[in-house]
Amino acid sequence: MSNFDPNWLDSQYDNLARIPDQAGHLAGWAAASRLAREGGGQYDIAYGATAAERLDLFPAASSTAPVLVFIHGGWWRKLDKGDFSFVAPVFNAAGATVVVPDYALCPAVTIEQITWQMLHALAWVWRHVARGDGRRIVVAGHSAGAHLAAMLLSCRWKQVDEALPAHLVSAALAISGVYDLEPLRHTTFLQPDLRLDPASVRRLSPAFFPRPKGKLQACVGALESEEFLRQNQLIRDVWGPTAVPVCERIAGKHHLNVLQSLVDPAGRLHALALQLLDLRRAASPVAMAGIEA
Repeated sequence: MSNFDPNWLDSQYDNLARIPDQAGHLAGWAAASRLAREGGGQYDIAYGATAAERLDLFPAASSTAPVLVFIHGGWWRKLDKGDFSFVAPVFNAAGATVVVPDYALCPAVTIEQITWQMLHALAWVWRHVARGDGRRIVVAGHSAGAHLAAMLLSCRWKQVDEALPAHLVSAALAISGVYDLEPLRHTTFLQPDLRLDPASVRRLSPAFFPRPKGKLQACVGALESEEFLRQNQLIRDVWGPTAVPVCERIAGKHHLNVLQSLVDPAGRLHALALQLLDLRRAASPVAMAGIEA
């Protein structure tokens, strides 16, 4: 990609400007998340020392359930875990425990620091929720969270902590992700907060990494910008079909309502997540009020 015109890149990556009813979608997420938290869970559990290093836990009925860790988006600078509790009920109903971690936001921290926070969050999940069985952990992420999911799949866990398994994360579902951060360095609305430079782009772009041993399912809304469609195909092209066996565009979805496919029991993203979790669809589907199709 050679077009680094800032105005064009802003139009490609500023998703809220591209979606007329973005406020309605965000309000729907918040309403559905409030309902989800009324159903029970454990909130603001510390996985690290700072105030931002907290997570919410929505346990399944079985203590041996697989674990879905959902990482939220917001360009690493907005939103928090409480906005995404709505992901939990449908996966709880299917038999999975759900963990939604928080992280500090740019510009107070860098993307590199956020990545380290997610490494510590996943190590906490392995120790305290998955009980030392990395095969039971699946990571899903949306937007900036999809980038972080790909980073976790690429992590050399033994270098983080020798006690951790080499493949703590063996499968990830990346939804509307960005895997080459170089274009973001040239945006006017993101770069002042992200403060990327050529060195950090190389360190933080999964598209520049060796192919991981785990599996990444890469999906994007079919109605998203040219750049998001390109980024989704890019990770498949550079990592190959062995590491990225699924590379799909979700019909009729833009950058926000693509998450409806994740929480809809009949949705394609929901089916892909269940496949990674080795679960079947819930016998009694959970309807999520407030999530717009």
